[in-house]
Amino acid sequence: MPDKVPLQQILFLDIETVPMAERFEDLPEHYRKLWIKKANNLGGGEEMTVEDKFERAGIYAEFGKIVCISVGMFHPKEGTLHFRLKSFYGEDEKKVLEDFIALLNGMRDKDLYLCAHNGKEFDFPYLARRMLINGLKLPGILDVAGKKPWEVPYLDTMELWKFGDYKHYTSLELLAAVFNIPTPKDDIDGSQVAKVYYEEKNPERIAVYCEKDVLTTARVYQRYLGEKPVPDDQVDSATDFRNN
Repeated sequence: MPDKVPLQQILFLDIETVPMAERFEDLPEHYRKLWIKKANNLGGGEEMTVEDKFERAGIYAEFGKIVCISVGMFHPKEGTLHFRLKSFYGEDEKKVLEDFIALLNGMRDKDLYLCAHNGKEFDFPYLARRMLINGLKLPGILDVAGKKPWEVPYLDTMELWKFGDYKHYTSLELLAAVFNIPTPKDDIDGSQVAKVYYEEKNPERIAVYCEKDVLTTARVYQRYLGEKPVPDDQVDSATDFRNN
């Protein structure tokens, strides 16, 4: 299982993404043409139109955007290890990314690792791509071009569960169940994030959902280490991680 990376050096994270526009017809004309090309290569059956498939646009960094980044980190408090949560969210994706970059840059002295569920295939590259699209400089921890695999400071709870089985996919929800990790009943799931964002205009609700995934990821990682998951009464909200 995981190498012995100190828990206090790991930033657990999750992102929530939506299509770059509420509806296909709201896209600029050149993006509509590009999405049609993309949609024609996607599955779903002949009965699905390019408009129907646009609901999936949020998973592609070229056609989506980040609406929430939630992070969590372990820290000592009153003789025990607590878990501190924080979210960056809102309609201004560039501001969300800038605030997250400022957090990462403020922690450069921590020998930091990033951990997410399926992070190597989704969260980490998506973050880097959207930063570049928004004209932002990549923080060092996400600028992995040219680095050897063992030099990349990424941990991935889904990859760790594969044990070398590259065809195996296990959801975070399923891992929580098999490890008997209690998770609050969510009122939304990933498929509903775009609706909550565009129709309800309720980014706070998305942030609550995103933070639950971060906490669950951290608890799964603790089980990989043979440790008891952090209990609810040792989970805090915070405005600043840099003083951990």
